[in-house]
Amino acid sequence: MNTTAAMGDSELRLERSAFGRLVFTAPDGVAHDGVVPVRAFPIAAPDEGVSIVGTDGRELRWIERLSALPAATRTLLEEELASREFMPVIRQITAVSTFSTPSTWSVETDRGATSFVLKGEEDIRRLGNGALLIVDSHGIQFMVRDRMALDRRSKKLLERFL
Repeated sequence: MNTTAAMGDSELRLERSAFGRLVFTAPDGVAHDGVVPVRAFPIAAPDEGVSIVGTDGRELRWIERLSALPAATRTLLEEELASREFMPVIRQITAVSTFSTPSTWSVETDRGATSFVLKGEEDIRRLGNGALLIVDSHGIQFMVRDRMALDRRSKKLLERFL
């Protein structure tokens, strides 16, 4: 898929290579194979501030807003971002093995049922507006978008750790 988007005085040209990697062609015509889009604020402002980063870790292009891009370019970037950003959203906490840590949590997420080990209470971060980020013992991040929107039992279990 080859897409071109007007970006101010230059263009954002992205395509997927035959190997499935993202290729960015700079305004000077130089193609950069294997670039990676990175959100500046993936939780607080997912639509704002996306950097196109080369294989050497240097920023090649800054995108102010994904929503300002043409649909084809935006879709390509969102697909790439989704493949890199695995963050299940917790919808319900069904069980907690113990109210001290480490503890095993059984949860229902937007990706199905799972369980994980919470090493310590410091692995639960408050993000504002009732959102929480919970990191398991393997470094996988789980999101609670609004802890007040959880069912009564889930809130009660969660409150023991906050």
